[in-house]
Amino acid sequence: MEIRPLLMCFALCVVYATSKPTEKKERVHHDAPLSSREHDDAQGFDYDHDAFLGQKEAKSFDELSPEESKRRLGVIVEKIDGDSDGFVTEVELKAWIKKAQKKYIYENVDRQWKDFDVNNDGMISWEEYRNVTYGTYLDDPEPDDGYNYQHMMARDERRFKMADQNGDQIANKEEFTAFLHPEEYDHMKDIVVLETMEDIDKNGDGFIDLNEYIGDMYNHEDEMEEPDWVATEREQFSEFRDKNKDGKMDREETMDWILPSDYDHAEAEAKHLVYESDSNKDGKLSKEEILNKYDLFVGSQATDFGEALVRHDEF
Repeated sequence: MEIRPLLMCFALCVVYATSKPTEKKERVHHDAPLSSREHDDAQGFDYDHDAFLGQKEAKSFDELSPEESKRRLGVIVEKIDGDSDGFVTEVELKAWIKKAQKKYIYENVDRQWKDFDVNNDGMISWEEYRNVTYGTYLDDPEPDDGYNYQHMMARDERRFKMADQNGDQIANKEEFTAFLHPEEYDHMKDIVVLETMEDIDKNGDGFIDLNEYIGDMYNHEDEMEEPDWVATEREQFSEFRDKNKDGKMDREETMDWILPSDYDHAEAEAKHLVYESDSNKDGKLSKEEILNKYDLFVGSQATDFGEALVRHDEF
């Protein structure tokens, strides 16, 4: 597969993309809801199934008997118990729910992995990523397409180093996922903010003023009348984005804008599952407690995840 044109197109779309004159560009990252269903346990546990397994997987949980459902849930419980102490804590359950909700991200990384892991050692070095992504472009120091690939490579290297938590210039699967999807990881938030500010801050003063803020969202062409949402965004900037009222957004204000502290649905669901299942009220769940409430977690349904476990001989 020829990956470089595809990746460069993606990178250029992210860094340099412009929207249609009346189309609003979205910079804000919100966590997706855990389920499209209403959370009402009195009516059923569909919401909890979606949250625990991911919506896509929960849909295929219909064919298993309660016995088989419990057996597979038992395997999942062992995977959730990260420290193998025989209990599932609220923290471990929250981490599992977040991972289940990000399965589509991991699938995306898996699709790209083999293209970058050139030596098939199960890791991706910065050198491998750089050569696959930029190799041919760097042979021409002055490409005629108007893009500065040296600059783009420097940005990627900076992000790679941030994702590479042990500093060995080699990314494992989780580190590479953080590199490709930094908005999903707390330790990558600073790089998301920095890259956003670099994209929008046209005068290079280290801040985002009102004109830069609007200019990033809206392209004013042919003197056409501004859509109503542009006026609304001007008000949003003045009233809410620019918290200290100095006419511009600094790093902290930009982070509050693009990475808002939303309600943590995964944490709330983890608390709910523990509360409903913790029969001895010790604040953590044993495998037995979870299996006793199996219908809350998975009901009598089977998942793609469970099928994947079967394929890997983990049952």
